[in-house]
Order: sequence, then structure tokens, then C-alpha cells
Amino acid sequence: MRKNLFVTFLLILILNIYGFAGVRIKDISNFRGARDNQLFGIGLVTGLNGSGDSGNVPSEMINNMLTNFNINLTSYVETKNTALVMVFADIPSFYKEGMRLDVTVAAIGDSKSIENGVLMQTPLYGADNRVYAVAQGNVLTGGANVRASSNLQQKYKVVGYIPQGAIIEREIPARIVDEDTVTINLKQPDFTTSARVANAINSTFSLKIAKAIDPSSIKVEVPKYFEDDIISFLALIEEIEFTPDVKAKIVINEKTGTIVLGGNVEISDFTLNHGNFSVSVENGKISGKPATVANLITALRAAGATPQDIIAIIQSAKDYIYAELVVM
Repeated sequence: MRKNLFVTFLLILILNIYGFAGVRIKDISNFRGARDNQLFGIGLVTGLNGSGDSGNVPSEMINNMLTNFNINLTSYVETKNTALVMVFADIPSFYKEGMRLDVTVAAIGDSKSIENGVLMQTPLYGADNRVYAVAQGNVLTGGANVRASSNLQQKYKVVGYIPQGAIIEREIPARIVDEDTVTINLKQPDFTTSARVANAINSTFSLKIAKAIDPSSIKVEVPKYFEDDIISFLALIEEIEFTPDVKAKIVINEKTGTIVLGGNVEISDFTLNHGNFSVSVENGKISGKPATVANLITALRAAGATPQDIIAIIQSAKDYIYAELVVM
């Protein structure tokens, strides 16, 4: 087993050295069963300087908390120094008891600000209504207000965060191996990429252990000599490099005049007139260069086109562009 393990490590090292350049499987996927989970809770932020809620709900919660500590009051504690809040956190897979999570806090009521407040101990629940973490701590709402320019907006003060503000009380179970197989889930489903991942795994181990099930998942059998060392097997899979297939796409933000495109997005021949601009693509060429969207944008900018002109021309010529056009 040790010999086979050494050979596999050596093979992956050779693949990385001799230019099988690409993306690690680790960077574009995760293992089924290893996922984040969302937690939430309702709590109180106190210590506010009169900027808390004006209603009675926070007061009732304060009195209930005091009653739990055997402190009985003859009347409600009415104060605007407290705000009712929702508390959110994400717990990654394999996080253990005692580890900490970042927390987001958002006001529910009509409080003006939760800045400089303190979140009282708040249980955080999962979708199964069980407590998985407990949050408490000073609420931060960002940097100080900067009034040097009248163009700057005032800081938003009813949402804050507590770095490392929650302590995990219960681990969320994670099961990766199912009947001696693991399943890789792609973050962006794609038939070609799925097939390439399976082929890369099979080539690396010189065994047909991986099979693409659909555009988003690849099932991998655990070899016999890794049955007692699953972590090493998963680590090897994560480091395998391959070339994912990237779908040609152009993303346009009309509000900001931003255009984002990946790779050399090609264009077929067409002629278009837009205002003072005449665009002509003939025999796969734009101004003597290959007909791509990048070269089209360069030529239009050189001719004095504004971002709005360029966006309008690209939208008008979308039927001649070999890419998906997404307008935001």
C-alpha cells in the first residue's frame, strides 16, 4: 500500500512539473456531504445610547431574561438602550465544538442604530431547530463616519457584525463516503468539465475509478489501498489539475458602463451603423485583426466611442456574437 501511495504522489508531482497546467479540482468543486449550513437566532443588543427600539418587545424580553436569573421586578424595564435583532452565521463542514464563527447582526424593530452595542448571549439554530452555536459580543458597524465630502453617504448603522462572535456547541454531522464512493460536485455545472474531471482522475491513478454522472457530479470509487486512509485519497483528488471548459459569456452592466468577457469571444461577419459609427466585420477580421469582441471594443474605443455606444453596439450585434449575453 505504501508503494502504491508513493507512486501516486510521484505521478501527481510529475504532472504538475511538466505542464499539465490548469485548475485544481479543489478550486472548482466540493465533496458531497461537505457543505456549509446556515444558522440564525433572535437576540437583544444592549448598551445603546438611546438609539434602540421604541416598542415594548425588547422590554418584555429583558424582563423574561431577568426572571430566568431569579430577578423579579414589579414593573417592566422600559428603555431605548436595547434593540431586538436577528443574528446570522454560517457554519462550515467539519467545524468542531469550541471553534468560532463570524456573526452578522441586523435590527428588527425601529432602532436608529446598533453601533457600539453588545449582543447578549443568543442561541443560534439550524434548519432542524437545534442549537448549534451561541453568539455574544460587541457589535461593529464599520469605520467612523467621514464628513470630508458631501458626496459620501452616512454609515449604515442598523446592521453590524461580530468577528468570531459565536462559539460552536454542536458539530453538524458530515458524511462524505457512501458505499466506498465519494461524489464530487462542481460549483458550475457543465457537461464538458464534468467529463474532464473524471478523465483527469482516471489518468492520474491509472484506474477507471471516476465516472461523470451528470453536468454537476462525478462519482469516484475509493481504491482498496485507500480504504483505511480516506483523507489522503481526498487530498490527492483535490490536487489533480485539469483544464475546465469555460462557456463564452459577456456580462454588461448598463448602469456603470462595465463590460466583462472571458477569453477570445468570436464574432461572425456583419455590418452595423450606430450614430456616427459604422462597424463592419468581413472575412473574420476587424481592422485587420481576428474578429473578437475584445478587438471590436478596442477598435471602437480608438474611434472615440463611449461605454454606452459600445454597449449599444454589442447588444445590437448579439445574434452575430458566439457567446451568451447577460445584461445587468
